[in-house]
Formats: sequence, C-alpha cells, structure tokens
Amino acid sequence: MNSLTKKKLQRFRSIKLGYYSFIVLTVAVVLSLFAELFVNNRAVMVHYNGQYYFPTYTAVNSGRAFGLDYDYEVNYRDLKQHFQEENNGNYVIMPVIPWGAYETDSIPGQFPPYPPSQRHLLGTDGTGRDLLARVVYGFRVCILFSLIVMFFNYLLGITVGCMMGYFGGLTDLVGQRVIEILSQVPMLYVIMILSSVLQPSFTLFVFIVVLLGWLSKTWVTRAQTYREMGRDYILASRVLGAGSPRVIFSHVLPNILSTLITMVPFDLIAGISLLTSLDYLGFGLPAPTPSWGALLREGTENLESIWIVSSVTIAMIVVLVMVSFIGEAIREAFDPRKYTYYR
Repeated sequence: MNSLTKKKLQRFRSIKLGYYSFIVLTVAVVLSLFAELFVNNRAVMVHYNGQYYFPTYTAVNSGRAFGLDYDYEVNYRDLKQHFQEENNGNYVIMPVIPWGAYETDSIPGQFPPYPPSQRHLLGTDGTGRDLLARVVYGFRVCILFSLIVMFFNYLLGITVGCMMGYFGGLTDLVGQRVIEILSQVPMLYVIMILSSVLQPSFTLFVFIVVLLGWLSKTWVTRAQTYREMGRDYILASRVLGAGSPRVIFSHVLPNILSTLITMVPFDLIAGISLLTSLDYLGFGLPAPTPSWGALLREGTENLESIWIVSSVTIAMIVVLVMVSFIGEAIREAFDPRKYTYYR
C-alpha cells in the first residue's frame, strides 16, 4: 500500500461519522448473511438423548436433523418448553428472535396484525408474520440485491469504459452507439413487461438492472481514461516499452478508481431504493418473499396498525442515512485534489 493510499484511508478514519457508519453497516450486512442463527423458528441446536442436532442449516427431510425424518417438522418453541418441563437433560437452544419470516402466528381471541408485545417485539403484519423477522430478512434481500447489481455494473462499466478510452477510434465509436441505444430503453417499463410475462425472481431483476445499469459507469470511466491517457507519465511508460495491460492495470485504473469509489455508496442507495420501489408498486419479488417495499405497501394500507409502516420506515432511514454518511466521508477522503497535483 503506497503512502497516498494510506493518507486517504487515514483521512477516512478521521471522519468519525462516516467511519463508524461504515463499521456498523458492515457488521449489519455480515450478521444478515447468518440471520437464521438469530431470527428463525428453527432451533440453533437440539440436545436429545446425548446427541446433538443442528436444524438451522440442515435441509428439510434430510434425515440429519432433529425432527426431520418424517413429513413434518417439530415446533421447536414447544419442544423447548416440553424439555424444560421434563428436566431430564435434554434442551433446545433457540435464536434470539424465535420466529421465521414466513411463519404465521395465531393468538386465540385476536386477529392480526398484532401490536408490539413481548411475543412479537415489533408486532406482526396482516397475516400474523413477525415484523422484526420480516424487516431483518428484507434488509438482507435489499442489501444483497444492491451489492450484486453494483458489482456487475462496475465490472462491466469499468471494463467497457476503459477499453473505449484507451483504444479510442472505432472501439470508442461503436461503444458510444451501443450505449446510446441501450440508454434509451426505460428500465422500469422493461421490468414491468417482463414481470407480467415471466415469473418475477431475484435473478431476473438482477439481470435486467445489470443489463441497463452499467452505462453510467462506462461514461465516467471513459472520460477518466481519456484524461489519464494524456498525462506525461502515461506517455513516458509507453515510450519505455510498457504494453497495454501494464499501462491499464498499473497506471490508468489505480488513478481513476478514486473517482469511481466515491460513487459506490450512492449506487448502493439507488439499488436499495429501486428494489423497494418495485416491491411497493407490486412489480417486485413474489409474495411471500420478505420485502421492505411490500411492508411499506401493507403499512400504508393499514395505517391503523402504525407499527408496520413505522418499523420499516425507521429501518430504511437508518440504513440510507448511514450509507449517505459513508459516501460523504469517502468523497472527502478520496478527493484527488487534496493530496495530488496534475500537470
């Protein structure tokens, strides 16, 4: 790691609001990948007659987990209570939130949605599903969608844009025409049409958004590459015999990535907002997939159950504000005008 990169990272760490937001969001994303260990209606571990079972990540009807060697699975909450009453050394370890995102609850004498209580900390939705579980799994769906889309958008955008800017000529001309044609395709209409023809799925939405979302990164990369190709150090390296791969990967890309990095947090916000908007409009992921957009729609349709819309709204605000803080900190820390001078 060179001294300039160290200065940028030190500057980023010195911006406390953005730095701590980055840590909190990173921890939240990592924990969401293992949400089944914390929010789930299946036990983390079952000790029965001297043997240990781990039902959380064991496939249903695999014969390797407790209660899965027949057509239905045991209710682990009831099993835990039963073992406690027997007091014979068997026990069940449940997640912190012992409810699944797809599980419905029925309370005698009441009708969902149920308000927040000790049983359901944030209440339930209109079908009796635990709201906290839906919010947690909805966050995982949104953040994974945004990260995957962003990865492929940057991979395609940087690759194509760098080729256009480096080689120029016919490559640049053809690339511009292709991008101009694709940029005229309305993404929302394409998603609406394909959602009505094909079965909506996570993979389908990723494919559509990547197909039409990499164009903006291409223009930025192309412009930055053209600028770097006119620098003295690029001309000197080519005179000394450096080939195209060395010039691109050792000189061009390291000097244009600082500009692209500042766009990452805002693209992350765009991905979350896009999927949430599609789910809210009814063109998103099929029910009963946990979704912030679907919870927002249900919450606005049932404003008397204010805990539904308030829970998902607060969760979205917290995540989007943290990403905004991270974006501002990255923009400030990686500003090329702060540490370097160009001729």
